[in-house]
Amino acid sequence: MELEDAAQAVKLLLDALGIDEGEHTAKTPERVAKSFKEQLWGYEADPVDYLQTTFPAPHDPGLVIQAGIDVQSTCAHHLLPFLGHATVAYKPMQGQRIVGLSKLTRVVYAYAARLQVQERIGSQVAECIAEVLEPAGVVCLITAEHSCMKLRGVRSPATVTTTVATHGHMQAHEIALIQQLHLNVR
Repeated sequence: MELEDAAQAVKLLLDALGIDEGEHTAKTPERVAKSFKEQLWGYEADPVDYLQTTFPAPHDPGLVIQAGIDVQSTCAHHLLPFLGHATVAYKPMQGQRIVGLSKLTRVVYAYAARLQVQERIGSQVAECIAEVLEPAGVVCLITAEHSCMKLRGVRSPATVTTTVATHGHMQAHEIALIQQLHLNVR
């Protein structure tokens, strides 16, 4: 990202909206450009890389569930933030190796640090884990509050959105457990 070009674009936006708050907005274009560069670091990451190091597991490792993963993203439609939490679960096949737990969080973070819609983050996370680790099944639940729903348009400040992305196969009782853990972390 060319910070100077991005700052100039923000200046043009403020000028087009007739906004000039003197000292308060004098450096706003540069601040906004730096902020977006920081928020959108995910374009420089390949989430697949996080899943390359694996470890031995018991013959039948059961479910691996990580709940309470912070989700901080930017709405692709309105450039406003949305914040929430995710739960990622996968079921390794018998005899498969497992990935380090921090890697599941890193995959979520890398996809979230892009212009996004919530549904796509979950889908990308589930597909990435499925393609790299080849487990029996993957689930990614995300619950988030969207500033575009709170601050503009419908202006519904209490609305939360939950999405569920799956890949492969899991038993109904496993999905119920994952959902319960997801809800309890909130």
